[in-house]
Amino acid sequence: MTAAHLPVPLDVIAVGAHPDDVEIGCGGTLALLAAQGHRVGIVDLTDGEPTPRSSGPEERLAEAAAAARVLGVVHRETLGFPNRRLFDGFEVRVALAQVFRRWRPRVVLGLADKTPLASPDHAQAVAITEAAVFYSRLTKWDDTFAGLPVHTVPHLLGYFLFAGVPTVPAGHWPLVVDIAGHLEAKLEAITCYKSQFPPEKAHVFPRVRAMAETVGMMAGCAAGELLVSSRMPCTSDPLGLLVP
Repeated sequence: MTAAHLPVPLDVIAVGAHPDDVEIGCGGTLALLAAQGHRVGIVDLTDGEPTPRSSGPEERLAEAAAAARVLGVVHRETLGFPNRRLFDGFEVRVALAQVFRRWRPRVVLGLADKTPLASPDHAQAVAITEAAVFYSRLTKWDDTFAGLPVHTVPHLLGYFLFAGVPTVPAGHWPLVVDIAGHLEAKLEAITCYKSQFPPEKAHVFPRVRAMAETVGMMAGCAAGELLVSSRMPCTSDPLGLLVP
């Protein structure tokens, strides 16, 4: 397959284990990037079902589509691996790497760490996303990737799903994104998941707001999302970085 047969590239792809992971972890960042004119996509490794209050995958996928529209996302897809039984393996690595090869993102956002007492799928998604970024750039493997051309993802950043302020994993470097102008869009996107956040779970929303405001306070903005990278940040425009 040649570049001429590929879709218009996405600037950013965010990867979640389930629909709603991305919204909770980095929805403000995606809304900010979309508002700046960047082409943003989301990949959900599973459809997130079954869950106690959802009628099934159709309802959950409709919620995910509505959330994507709120954030300004131009492409969202679900790879269809099984919820609750998501494991890092060759098949899922290749499937996600094919997405990266097809859409050629400049930045991939993936889960940064496991979530104790929550779904173990999240920890598996960390490894899957890292492996898929690596697989995406490997040459001499055309038959495995349906002839899709090699693509090197320049940047892999991690986001968090912790209920509190997360600790930056060893060997990673923090970056706080100012989402003050997009916190309401993040919350609205999460609200789209009515099957996951019914009235009896309304306490989730002030907690999400409080976490964003706490991270923002630590970084000097009104609301923020913490991202991490295994690469130390580097800039040739320190004033532009510090004083936008």
